[in-house]
Amino acid sequence: MDDDSSGVSERAGHGTRPSGDRTDWLSAVPFLASHLAPLAALFVTVTWKDWVLCGVLYAVRLFFITAGYHRYFSHRSFKTGRVPQFLLAVGGASAVQKGPLWWAGHHRIHHRFTDIDGDVHSPREGFWWSHVGWILSTRYKATDDSSIRDFLVYPELRLVDRLWWVAPVALAAACLAWGGWGGLFIGFFLSTVLLWHGTFTVNSLAHVVGRRRYATPDTSRNSLPIALLTGGEGWHNNHHYLPSSARQGFTWWEVDPTFYALRGLAVVRVVRDLKRPPPHLLGRARVRDGAFDIGMFRSYWERAAQVTGHALADLTRLQPPTGRDPRGTGGAHDGEDMSEPSAMLAALIRRAMESADQLARATRLTRETIEGAVARDDTLAESTGS
Repeated sequence: MDDDSSGVSERAGHGTRPSGDRTDWLSAVPFLASHLAPLAALFVTVTWKDWVLCGVLYAVRLFFITAGYHRYFSHRSFKTGRVPQFLLAVGGASAVQKGPLWWAGHHRIHHRFTDIDGDVHSPREGFWWSHVGWILSTRYKATDDSSIRDFLVYPELRLVDRLWWVAPVALAAACLAWGGWGGLFIGFFLSTVLLWHGTFTVNSLAHVVGRRRYATPDTSRNSLPIALLTGGEGWHNNHHYLPSSARQGFTWWEVDPTFYALRGLAVVRVVRDLKRPPPHLLGRARVRDGAFDIGMFRSYWERAAQVTGHALADLTRLQPPTGRDPRGTGGAHDGEDMSEPSAMLAALIRRAMESADQLARATRLTRETIEGAVARDDTLAESTGS
């Protein structure tokens, strides 16, 4: 990280998204049309079977996203064979959220730069951007190969990533063949739209709504409603504390259906080596125990900078006071140092953000150490057969 104070403020402040980012409206047409497609059900026959199909496709494809795209491809929180790995990729692609390498690659970047400059979908850039704007942006259309090299070695995954649209088209055709127009509009399109926005809430709301158990360098929160909507993904603060854990609901009452399903698959040996948070790590970095919450500290300082009516980057670039009022307007304030209050505020924010950056780096190193401890515990458990 640069020592330059303006660089620090640019990374920490709002408005860091490149000005060249824009919505690719041509690519957005299918996305917008999919939202209108369920309305066509008003003009066709819809049966209860179509609604059942909608619910089933939501739940099944949600599992492929949460267990496959997220916990497996993004975080490698369990192991599986090559055939199940391929099925997880195809199942996730059927949810119309692009390919597994695209999804997981960008999600890894999110964890690397959560809530600072470089985060692909931080709520600091606004609700619309974090919810869906970043997906429609011209900046994130391509797969970031550099962040997903471990899975690039599989040609079948590269094929699914490149031809991700084949799975949803085939599924839509199957829904039409099985249930007619009702099966297509309600079974496929409505479940797809609901699944989109269910998944997107983790990006847009799980850093804004809920409670924090652990002091992390970001603003992640735990939320029961989001967890129920997303198969357990709403325990987002838990997840950012231990990203490689296959279990995100750390307590008995934190409902985590995705983990329950993975445990069932582990029983029949479809998956193995589910990573779980070791008990001795669960009591560390607790906010209620006085751990310094660097993530919220940074967030509060950014809000304070907004209240001043100035951009944080502009404030920290202000030069030290030079003396008299250059305007020479006279009056009660003639001859006073008019720039001093702003300069003092700039210096205060600059020092605070520099300290926050240092603490954030230390916290991230601690998290990496914790992740290493999880891996060592898993290795030990595997070697002892426990």
